[in-house]
Amino acid sequence: MKIQQEQISAANKSELTAHQENFDFLANKLTKNGYNVDSLISKLAEFQVAIPSWALGAGGTRFGRFSFYGEPSSLEQKIEDVGLIHSLTQTAGAVSLHIPWDVPNDYKAIKEIATSLDIKFDAVNSNTFQDQKNAKESYKYGSLSNVSQAVREQAIQHNIDVINIGDKLGSKALTVWLADGSCFPGQNNFQTAFQNTQNSLIDIYKSIPEDWKMLIEYKPYEPNFYSTVIQDWGASLMLANGCGDKAYTLVDLGHHLPNSNIEQIVSILQLKGKLGGFHFNDSKYGDDDLTAGSIKPYALFLIFNELVYGMKNNPQNPDLAWMIDASHNVKDPLEDLIQSLEAIQEAYAKAMLVDQDALKAAQLENDVVKCQEILQGAFRTDVRPLLEKARLNRGGVISPIKAYRSLDVRGELIRERGKNTVATGL
Repeated sequence: MKIQQEQISAANKSELTAHQENFDFLANKLTKNGYNVDSLISKLAEFQVAIPSWALGAGGTRFGRFSFYGEPSSLEQKIEDVGLIHSLTQTAGAVSLHIPWDVPNDYKAIKEIATSLDIKFDAVNSNTFQDQKNAKESYKYGSLSNVSQAVREQAIQHNIDVINIGDKLGSKALTVWLADGSCFPGQNNFQTAFQNTQNSLIDIYKSIPEDWKMLIEYKPYEPNFYSTVIQDWGASLMLANGCGDKAYTLVDLGHHLPNSNIEQIVSILQLKGKLGGFHFNDSKYGDDDLTAGSIKPYALFLIFNELVYGMKNNPQNPDLAWMIDASHNVKDPLEDLIQSLEAIQEAYAKAMLVDQDALKAAQLENDVVKCQEILQGAFRTDVRPLLEKARLNRGGVISPIKAYRSLDVRGELIRERGKNTVATGL
């Protein structure tokens, strides 16, 4: 399925008048307060978030998985689904592949499909947290950290293979996430596991092309519940520093202990020039992989406040890789991803409304009340008309979820693919 421009125009027709009224009201208010509205819209239009190939089908729990039917059963169909999201939102201009779930059979054909849909290839993700079919060695007791050299070498080679696949597609980054760790005290020697991981990452790093990044993800627990080898941003940063200038920390919002100050982590990593990428989601208890902004929208805004500050004031930090990392148990996956994109753009827009000069002055005066008023004033602003205008300017729709449903996208996918299709992945 491909959404045509005339369908987008028809979806917008009944909403244009209300949108323009709302936009004019907000634009006039922001202009009077000294904001460059055209610049805000331009930055929103340029901001693109990668869709992970594994998030285009229904997610699962430990007890079951409930399909929404019409799921993409091939890489080609996954990219087509990203194209559907992008045609509506104009914010999902990239796809992030997970290997070996999504190895192209025909690289030229895959690239042609992506190009036709204005989709680029973001970071490629390796997988050493599952045993793969016909693999000689098992990752049951770890991969890059394993006490067995043979297991480590297999995991290293897999990551090198992933780099080669990404290079053929035009990707510029490798994301490494490890499930390595222990379930019980005494199971692992912490120092040995960490050093094995460092040495393995260094071997992988040697194959990173000059214009690539290695993104090292961290997670405090799960699937191992006593310890994980890369348990927090400090461990990731140490490993990245041990590899070299092209290695960075990747922050996943769900990969923190409850109530962690993620915005502070983000800020310090940017200061040190070591924040490489972001995985957006939300959580209530742990790594819940819920829709971004659905639980803690103010926290997402505060994170973006630091990101916006860092992007302006920390030239030592590279451009960031933005990606959603989500699992959909009770929502249509495409609708869930659209909602996440909207929440991310809202947080970004609100963060750009923070008067950083006024905030700095209030901080220097230790005016705590004024600092809070500045932040919450930006957060309470309804920026949705700006997002709508950015989408319109790029040829998208005013209301993506409404358009998705009025066009009966899921119904059309079911008619094209049938009910009993299952997306590759978890």
